[in-house]
Amino acid sequence: MSQQAGYSPSFKRPAEIMRMRRKRARSDAGVFSSPSGQDSTRSPGQSGSSPACVRPFSPGPLFNPQNCSGGGIKRRNPFANIENTYSPKKKFVIHNDDGNAEATNSDWIKRPTEKGGETDMSTTTDFQGVLSFSATPPICTEYPADWSLKTRLLFTSPLSLSWAEQPKAQEEALGLSQHCRAQFTTLPHSLQDPRSCSELRSAFQQSLVYWQHPSLPWLSLFPRINAERSFTGKSTPWAQDASLQKSLMSEWSVSLSSLYSLLKARLCPYFYLCSYQFTVLFRAAGLGGSTTITALISPTTRGLREAMKAEGIEFSLPLMKQGVDCQAADEEGGCDDDDDDDDGGLSWLKEMGVQDKIKKPDSISIQLRKEGHTVCLDHKPESVVCVEGSHTFTLINFLINCKSLVAAAGSQAGLPPTLLAPVAFRGAAMHTLKARSVNVKTQVGSVYQNISSLEITGPVLPSSLHAITALLRPSQKGNFSATLYTHTPTAVMNCTTSSVDLSGCGLHPASIQQLQQPSSLGKSSLTHINMNNYSYTWKN
Repeated sequence: MSQQAGYSPSFKRPAEIMRMRRKRARSDAGVFSSPSGQDSTRSPGQSGSSPACVRPFSPGPLFNPQNCSGGGIKRRNPFANIENTYSPKKKFVIHNDDGNAEATNSDWIKRPTEKGGETDMSTTTDFQGVLSFSATPPICTEYPADWSLKTRLLFTSPLSLSWAEQPKAQEEALGLSQHCRAQFTTLPHSLQDPRSCSELRSAFQQSLVYWQHPSLPWLSLFPRINAERSFTGKSTPWAQDASLQKSLMSEWSVSLSSLYSLLKARLCPYFYLCSYQFTVLFRAAGLGGSTTITALISPTTRGLREAMKAEGIEFSLPLMKQGVDCQAADEEGGCDDDDDDDDGGLSWLKEMGVQDKIKKPDSISIQLRKEGHTVCLDHKPESVVCVEGSHTFTLINFLINCKSLVAAAGSQAGLPPTLLAPVAFRGAAMHTLKARSVNVKTQVGSVYQNISSLEITGPVLPSSLHAITALLRPSQKGNFSATLYTHTPTAVMNCTTSSVDLSGCGLHPASIQQLQQPSSLGKSSLTHINMNNYSYTWKN
């Protein structure tokens, strides 16, 4: 008989298997005959006069009924020579994350579970002796620090968010008092009735507070970049009054100096300076992964960078790609290889004997080419500059004396930049973000579901965002999502630049811990935050 491809010599045909089973049954019938002397010719799987101690063939333990006086006898497996014999003791099924099942030979398998922040491996067994593996997704209790300013937050949740609006007078007063005293309330893991929880409502009012200078009730002083429309038609008495402009700048200088002193003493974690051209973020030592005070300015122009260099302020361009353009790096204090190329870059023409026929670029052309490469960075994310250490103090003096910091014409003429901070400083006014709750119906598939939304508007600081999400965690039982609207010029302030004690800066300890970590967002910012079953996911 010719052997076909894929044929195994040890494999027996069904007819041979049945013949072997009948022969085995007849031989066993003579040994396990009944006391009356009657032989049983029935199959082992039948009842009645069949041998009680012979079990039907199946992988597993011996079939040993209670009325059998002797030990159970395990019959030889007629399929033992078949290589693909299945044994549940040797195989289990792994359910991968993608939903596919994979069989593997082993005696046990462990299931990773989260216990105290560590991965615990435990074994699980399904029915029929098959072990199954299901990877429990890790619980993410925090999202990356985002140093960009937000103009609007939109939270949605299947549970009502109406508790966040219309606080009682006592709740609002307690929230403001707790903010000024840097006192924080500890809430339970889950709240059954958020609307009746005064501690939650007071803590929410506390999270909405920020400090601003200058403060003009009839004008919105944030944002300041491309904000000419918000100033149009509004009263600006300082626009044509030089003495009033001088008085405003004098008070503003005092407030800026006060903020820097608080920052240096680690009593203020950070603050923002928002002008009509750029935004500056000052961070205390220990925040953003830096051991020194840092300042990020975005966007910048060649003129501003040249003015800073003239004042002796050293800075870096953290988002400049390596090798993008050496002339731009040279202009910002980088390499000087191009100077050698300008002098000797045409030396190869001399070897060909045509140096007199080719016109060498003059010094003016070379300078224009360099300036063109530098100007191409202006107003782009890559133009963000970072100032560190003692040079931040020089930067403060530079900003106070910089005449171009204030617009000379237009709707913002004569108005100093806006200063924003999470703690009080000299000359600042207390402000609160605006919160509004709305219940809507949204279509999910073929049905409509009730969705509650909470809208928060105003200059949302990084610590305010963290405090609000920390309160929504217990109030919404770990299920909510948020859409974040970023002030575009500040989106690049997450670029990366120690552990320092900042316990006296007035922020919640959890917010400090988050802001101390280097941001992983680069030149992007958070746009969505989602919490499901107390675990965060996000988009940027």
